Amino acid sequence: MDNYTFNSLTLQLEGVNVSKDTLYPVFLFFFFAYIFIMLLNIGIAILIFIDKNLHQPMYLLFCNLPFNDILGNSIMVPRLLIDMMKPSSQRFISYYECVAQAFSTHMFGTTMALVLVGILLGLTIRLNRCRTLIMNPFCDNASLFKLSCESVFINNVYGLTFTVVLFTCSIGSMVITYTKITVVCLTSNSKSLNSKALKTCSTHLVVFLIMLISGFIVIILHRFPQYSDYRKLSAILFHIIPGSLNPIIYGVQSAEICKSLSKLFRSKPVILNFLC
Repeated sequence: MDNYTFNSLTLQLEGVNVSKDTLYPVFLFFFFAYIFIMLLNIGIAILIFIDKNLHQPMYLLFCNLPFNDILGNSIMVPRLLIDMMKPSSQRFISYYECVAQAFSTHMFGTTMALVLVGILLGLTIRLNRCRTLIMNPFCDNASLFKLSCESVFINNVYGLTFTVVLFTCSIGSMVITYTKITVVCLTSNSKSLNSKALKTCSTHLVVFLIMLISGFIVIILHRFPQYSDYRKLSAILFHIIPGSLNPIIYGVQSAEICKSLSKLFRSKPVILNFLC
């Protein structure tokens, strides 16, 4: 289907290539990971909504995180599961759905950088397309502008600038935050405070590094088609792992949310004693 249609409104997704022996284990892994993500994130969002004690700026702002995880994974995982059960020749998607999926995917990755993502996709939409094969499990900006036979120099320059700016701001804010926390811990004589800070910061850092490394791998491997399988896996992990860990790390470890869970269930389950 590749290389013979001009500005076609029907595209084909390459999807994930798995053997018949591993199809069902991989399908079940992604399926249960998606259910886990939905239950945890929806549960945290509902808890913040119904508990008046959590109607504070910090927790209302925190609601952005589960909504972002729900949106990002709902756009990608169900479609991925459906396509896995189809032959590769039948994995079709409309151009407009593909653009919407790419927009949602980049919004998930950047957490609400609306204007920057809008410009990124706008530069891609302006291009004429002479190909129809999306060489990815789902649509993203790079996969879309690779459909064009025109010059994508501006897209590459803006895309790399966009990436550098976001990563620099993200890493810079992390360095400043952790430096301040380290200074407080070093000047404090409270062992409990230092222990809590170490536990919280280490888990936050693990999730951030997973997203950072996965994101870098996806961006870099888009330039090396021979490693497409590794790029696809990194792109999927970029959605699934943070979506699974964020509710636990940012939500359940919060003392106020733990108290709300305790009230909701009236007695603390063993898992709450472990996490809180």
